[in-house]
Amino acid sequence: MIICTKKMDYRLGTQCQRVQNQVKVNSEKERASVLCMKALASRGRLDSVSQHMASHPQYLESFLRTQHYILYMDGPLPLQYRHYIAIMAAARHHCRYLVSLHTAQFLRAGGERVWLQGLEAAPPRLRHLDHINKVLAHQPWLTSRSHIQALLKSGEQCWSLAELVQAVVLLAHCHSLCSFVFGCGADAEPLPVSMSVPPPLPLPPHRIPHGTPPAYCPCDAANGNTTVPLTPSVPLERTPRRRSLDSSYDVAFLRERIQKSQEEKERRGDRLLHSQTLLNTDMEEEEEMECSTDPSRFVSDPEFGYQEFARQDEDHLQVLRVQDYSWEDHGFSLVNRLYSDIGHLLDDRFRSVAALPSTHSPDLQRAIWNYIHWIYGIRYDDYNYGEVNQLLEKGLKLYIKAVACYPDATKTPLCTLHWAPFKPAEKVHVDLLVMEARLQAELLYALRAITQHMIA
Repeated sequence: MIICTKKMDYRLGTQCQRVQNQVKVNSEKERASVLCMKALASRGRLDSVSQHMASHPQYLESFLRTQHYILYMDGPLPLQYRHYIAIMAAARHHCRYLVSLHTAQFLRAGGERVWLQGLEAAPPRLRHLDHINKVLAHQPWLTSRSHIQALLKSGEQCWSLAELVQAVVLLAHCHSLCSFVFGCGADAEPLPVSMSVPPPLPLPPHRIPHGTPPAYCPCDAANGNTTVPLTPSVPLERTPRRRSLDSSYDVAFLRERIQKSQEEKERRGDRLLHSQTLLNTDMEEEEEMECSTDPSRFVSDPEFGYQEFARQDEDHLQVLRVQDYSWEDHGFSLVNRLYSDIGHLLDDRFRSVAALPSTHSPDLQRAIWNYIHWIYGIRYDDYNYGEVNQLLEKGLKLYIKAVACYPDATKTPLCTLHWAPFKPAEKVHVDLLVMEARLQAELLYALRAITQHMIA
């Protein structure tokens, strides 16, 4: 037998490989097309979120399946409650896109139109959900057993444990979806005609978007950079700074810039929405037009927003360590037991986003995931957080933190990010990682509080 050790190049093999790659690409495009057609058939329109996610059809399928199950399939909450809870969640981030969408769905599900006058017009059970809604949206680490007990206490307006678990999953889903909507720019796109509504009421001057996005994102001690530039108009702070992956920034200056940008955006949005309403002639669309999409009417305590976890007293606010409470070992089994099958659907979403093909290394994806969890006070003892500073550029970290923590402010000039190194599909991939990491973080805190209630 003659064995040839020299590597040979076979043109036929190369051609076969090219054909296989082309077939794979075509199958992915066909899969995305089928998913979009299904979404179009079920909703009567293809929403902007599905259009952006279509660049990753393997994830889009998992997302649509989970969202459909939460909103429409078997569960203890009636459909109109589900859409109203979604409105409450989206309103925390001033997401007009999702508020408009679920307002229309709420009416189609037979919801009382008077509830849309504001949170005060909603039933007491839904109003009682407002506190945990704002905590999960902005400072989920504050979620405690007392919040769960207050909702489950005996009485005519109490929640059952199964109802509360479905509500918490829905809140976390919509909060994280707000991050994707603002990150991919769906909020800036014209609303479909069937979602058009009259011009929203302008925000009162004293109301501002929740929280203030960072304007400067230095690396931590791993890079030896702990200095923060200050604006001349703000006095120097004398308090010592915590050495961390992030820092706090000039709050007063940023609030002023954000408010000016938000007011300008409101004026542009008013003109755009007004022009769209002139096109509505269908009876169903006219019914939707009667409801204002002003999110502020569904929000109490509008000043409550994200605060730097790393700059707070970590002895008072206990860090959530993954080895003590994780999705795989604790959260999955609990949520799946109390809300049938949702654990499998959520787990499939987490696995799908982690398995998405990317030109970037898995280390970069893990750095993005762990950085978001770090922002929310979740720590991995087996992870070297110095990699976050090595793998994530300052601009990318700024964008990730803004989309995760201040989504309603990401369209200001402060959060502009040049995506030259990223293709459109890769940018969507980053937005999906932000959304799913945030979703898991909120679920971990909520499910841990429920676990503490159950074993108390």
